[in-house]
Amino acid sequence: MVLITPATGSHIDGPNGRDRTGTGLSTMIVMKVNGTPIGAIQRINIREERGLAMIDEVGTDGHIDSAPQRSTNITGDCTRVRFDRLRVTEAFSRDFLHAHAQRIPFDIDIFDNWNGDGGNAIITTVRNVWIASLGYTYQADNFIITDEMSFQAEAIYSTLNGGNAATGGERGANIMQLNSIERQADLGQRRGGVDAPNLIGDFFSNV
Repeated sequence: MVLITPATGSHIDGPNGRDRTGTGLSTMIVMKVNGTPIGAIQRINIREERGLAMIDEVGTDGHIDSAPQRSTNITGDCTRVRFDRLRVTEAFSRDFLHAHAQRIPFDIDIFDNWNGDGGNAIITTVRNVWIASLGYTYQADNFIITDEMSFQAEAIYSTLNGGNAATGGERGANIMQLNSIERQADLGQRRGGVDAPNLIGDFFSNV
């Protein structure tokens, strides 16, 4: 028996009343570039943003429709202690120290081992990363040197054992709408979800 809160369906205990921890922890995260783990990271922040347009009309008080206005922008920043004689670019497997030297973009793979390692890990790939800024400070009152890097990327997607990573968690796929186009985009098979035909029809049926 699994103890579940009646109002929200959140799991409290595991099977047969066993203790469990259901909270995501940063200690379960490993980041790699070209298969090499990146150590001494203090923080990494990834943002996905896209503009949305609200459609109005003369004679109506209120929005009558809405739609994405532009492609999704993927940006991020990272803070890393200067450790093992590596600056942040070297830790990300780059052969340079300064942003203007970058010639080729790279991928960042984030392994979420909360669900397990190997085939059970959720792998998020930040694709074609370009460094936007680098920074560091030397201080008399804090001897530890910290490098900062911000970046932009072309795309982002996640996989679980080669398939879709969105599985509904502990509650299962029965809580999900399972739209095939959205799942292709989330898996990296498409760059976005709104360029496929029959967008209006998809509002009324799952495909």
